[in-house]
Amino acid sequence: MADTRMLKFTDRAQAYPAKRTADERAHDFLEIARPYIVAKAEEQAARCSQCGVPFCQVHCPLHNNIPDWLKLTAEGRLEEAYELSAATSTMPEICGRICPQDRLCEGNCVIEKDFGSVTIGSVEKFITDTAWENGWVKPVRIVADRSSQSIGIIGAGPAGLSTAEYLRIKGYEVHVYDRYDRAGGLLTYGIPGFKLEKPVVMRRVDRLRDAGIHFHHDFEVGRDASLAELRDRHDAILIATGVYKPRAVDVPGADAGATVEALDYLTASNRSGFGDALPAAHDAAGKHVVVIGGGDTAMDCVRTAVRQGAASVKCLYRRDRANMPGSLREVRNAEEEGVEFIWLAAPAAITGNSVSATRMRLGQAGPDGRRAPEAEPGGDFTLPADLVIKALGFDAEDLPGLFGAPDLSVTRWGTLRCDHKTMMTSLPGVFAAGDIVRGASLVVWAVRDGRDVAVQMHQYLRAQVGVPAAAA
Repeated sequence: MADTRMLKFTDRAQAYPAKRTADERAHDFLEIARPYIVAKAEEQAARCSQCGVPFCQVHCPLHNNIPDWLKLTAEGRLEEAYELSAATSTMPEICGRICPQDRLCEGNCVIEKDFGSVTIGSVEKFITDTAWENGWVKPVRIVADRSSQSIGIIGAGPAGLSTAEYLRIKGYEVHVYDRYDRAGGLLTYGIPGFKLEKPVVMRRVDRLRDAGIHFHHDFEVGRDASLAELRDRHDAILIATGVYKPRAVDVPGADAGATVEALDYLTASNRSGFGDALPAAHDAAGKHVVVIGGGDTAMDCVRTAVRQGAASVKCLYRRDRANMPGSLREVRNAEEEGVEFIWLAAPAAITGNSVSATRMRLGQAGPDGRRAPEAEPGGDFTLPADLVIKALGFDAEDLPGLFGAPDLSVTRWGTLRCDHKTMMTSLPGVFAAGDIVRGASLVVWAVRDGRDVAVQMHQYLRAQVGVPAAAA
């Protein structure tokens, strides 16, 4: 018999967790949505149509078993739902919070068009948060002793942490090297607390530390050790540094004292959440703030400025709303919180207290299919700006130069060149994963890469001690 608890999408409306009011949430860095209660999570999970071809799963980079854990949730079998969710992801509650579900699983839900998609991300978050609260998240289980071989991981972001967990499970000695004083990478310092509260990240890091993974903080490859020296220390290396070089705003005054880089601004704000002092240059309190850019980083910046008490916050983007790369959900959240978006506008010059800008229009489509913005004659205007935040995205740093490794091959974009089957770079035993291979991408893809590269590194290490890949 068919399970009568499912396929309720025709008589149960889509309902995301209720958001706190804009006035309430604009004064703190807590997450903006209230958590589901059990009954609501079960109700929303039961809307799943249990379709024969689950497009939600197909379009999830991790290929999570979404219909199955939705069914278990609807049946009240939450511990089993958590175990199934955790079987394919090292960070389900994090992805549930920050994945752009509207472009991935939920955007491809078969009931989305007529009934509104199943609230997959919110249920995913609820399942694992409940697991943590009830002690269902167990310590890392090590299946063998392979500590005679060690692995060095450069970068403690989602790709590096995921790889570290999978290889520690295999029994290897794992060392993680990171330039920051806390692990997590952009999860810790790049994403504001109103999207991802930091205890959610730190409990994941603590679980890995408790499993015997060694973290080396404030460690810069090229300063504290060259890549060659790390290769001598370890049997295999993973480079998972992400991409941190900010793209330039090519206008007069772009490097003036009133301008800051988006990541520097967000890092300073997140550090203040840990109790560190907030530098005056990164404090928007009482200032007129202009953010240049239209991606998710720009959305994080405008919403952070609101919470710091800015006098006004404006976002300047050269295309229109329909063509912006950032999440439309984030735009709506920002607008609710008082951010003004100025579409089809680009900076022309930045001074100590203003931004001169030009109105734009969309011209012919370029090679990427997007219509190129071009200046609108006679469309100049000026905005007051005590603080200008540049958020135009990120490129790869010069890793061969920084790491003292001239033989480390890169692409014309500066990302690491690697074999897409083995995920090994041009240097034997040195692998790469995450944004340093893909370019700036999503956390869920970094987690996926971490899972995949762990398999390849395990096979490589087994071969080094004479164990055939089939028996590894």
